[in-house]
Amino acid sequence: QVQLVESGGGLVQAGGSLRLSCAASRLTFSSYIMTWFRQAPGKEREFVAAVTWSGGTTVTADSVKGRFTISRDNDKNTVYLQMNSLKPEDTAVYYCAAGNRWTMRPKPGEYAYWGQGTQVTVSS
Repeated sequence: QVQLVESGGGLVQAGGSLRLSCAASRLTFSSYIMTWFRQAPGKEREFVAAVTWSGGTTVTADSVKGRFTISRDNDKNTVYLQMNSLKPEDTAVYYCAAGNRWTMRPKPGEYAYWGQGTQVTVSS
């Protein structure tokens, strides 16, 4: 069974940085689009950033553009989300997901595999 395990979340002050990791197992990692979503309390799950199979192309949500960077290491079966200049509104549970279809505005329903999530809390 496919496993995606996120790590790296925590509590950080506004303006700080965190690096999330998502380690994948039991799937051919390089065959999947990898995407980060997030969900704040009382809100719908929203797209954050996605990276293509080779890592050559990425797309990020307007709300995090210029602050968050997605990358992947296919040798380590891991996708990363570098988050800089964090804001209180970035507080959410962050999920990684694996899918097959590349779009510029990924939607949660397009993804077959999900991690359990990691909490990111940004204090003001």
